[in-house]
Amino acid sequence: MVPPASSPFDTLRRFVRKRSDEQRCELCGNAVAAEHEHLVEIANRRLVCCCQACAILFSGRQSARYRRVPRSSALLEGFQMEDEMWDRLHIPINLAFFFRSTPAGRVVAMYPSPAGPTESLLPLEAWNDLVAANPVLAELEPDVEALLVKRLAPAPEYFRVPIDECYKLVGVIRTHWRGLSGGTEVWHHIGEFFTSLRQRGGSEHGRPHA
Repeated sequence: MVPPASSPFDTLRRFVRKRSDEQRCELCGNAVAAEHEHLVEIANRRLVCCCQACAILFSGRQSARYRRVPRSSALLEGFQMEDEMWDRLHIPINLAFFFRSTPAGRVVAMYPSPAGPTESLLPLEAWNDLVAANPVLAELEPDVEALLVKRLAPAPEYFRVPIDECYKLVGVIRTHWRGLSGGTEVWHHIGEFFTSLRQRGGSEHGRPHA
């Protein structure tokens, strides 16, 4: 396991600020609401808070310094992942997210921890097999969309999400984790996070093509 690029860790502060704190677009300086758009600075994976006008400027500009983070998420119904496949990905906990990094030229696997996001070395062959079983993964937009995996009771769930949702989950865990096991409070907040994600998102068929 290796530490991630420095910038995602720094962005966690955006998700634990008090709601009364005024936030501003990091490009133009205009005030933004608590729920606002994000860009990813591709070179270092840094999330940038921005207003809608600045976000529109970077929509569809694949070669730009920044890329707009999409707003929609979806539960991948029928997603195919057996326990054996999960074991092959070498993720030490049952929460993780995966996205294709343009600068790295590969898929990056990360999982939340009390210290922040941690990068795991991902076997390429295992990921390719997962994509073959779930072609929807080939549609993820590089750098800004991720597969979010929750293999916790009562049943595993798999989501297609904007990358900022993944770092929001990391922020939840970092903020509320207590002691060695996390304590009951952090699991309550993790449950609330996924409940909100289901309510705000739709569903998408994740079965392999015939």
